Amino acid sequence: MQAIVCILECADNLYYVGITRRSVDERIGEHNSGRIDGYTKSRLPVKLVHSEEFAVIAQAVTRERQLKGWTCAKKAALIAGDFGKLAELSKSGK
Repeated sequence: MQAIVCILECADNLYYVGITRRSVDERIGEHNSGRIDGYTKSRLPVKLVHSEEFAVIAQAVTRERQLKGWTCAKKAALIAGDFGKLAELSKSGK
């Protein structure tokens, strides 16, 4: 089954990384309605800024864990499509 890793930008300009097997729009709607407890509930509204689809759930989980370990700067570079900056930040450990 397909899985989608999403990066959401919260109202406080911080990022949330999550995974869904359902419609991304449906999942974002759940976050923005406040039905989901946790990180985003006090940081609403959220908006989708990046997503990646995977055919295998295990691959999506691996990617989600990787992204969760990244700094905000690395996530911002990925979102902006600035792969040079992303490589630079990866080399510097930031």
